[in-house]
Amino acid sequence: MKGVSIEERAVNLAHYIIETKDTVRGAARKFGVSKSTVHKDVSERLTHINKALAIEVRAVLDENKAERHIRGGMATKHKFEDKHKVG
Repeated sequence: MKGVSIEERAVNLAHYIIETKDTVRGAARKFGVSKSTVHKDVSERLTHINKALAIEVRAVLDENKAERHIRGGMATKHKFEDKHKVG
């Protein structure tokens, strides 16, 4: 994201997370920045740039956080099933 201001990056990250319902980790991978940068951009910087957008992205992040244990459990289940396939 070279050549893009921090404010633009924060807004772009927020729009991406809202549209795709992606996680902080997924957004970081997509935009080539760290998870810490994504979190700081959408949690802190965005509140000063666009309060309404910050509220929208917070709802998605809260939903992702609530579902995190389910995704982790499913990943473990699939890993276990693949490891113990017969045949």
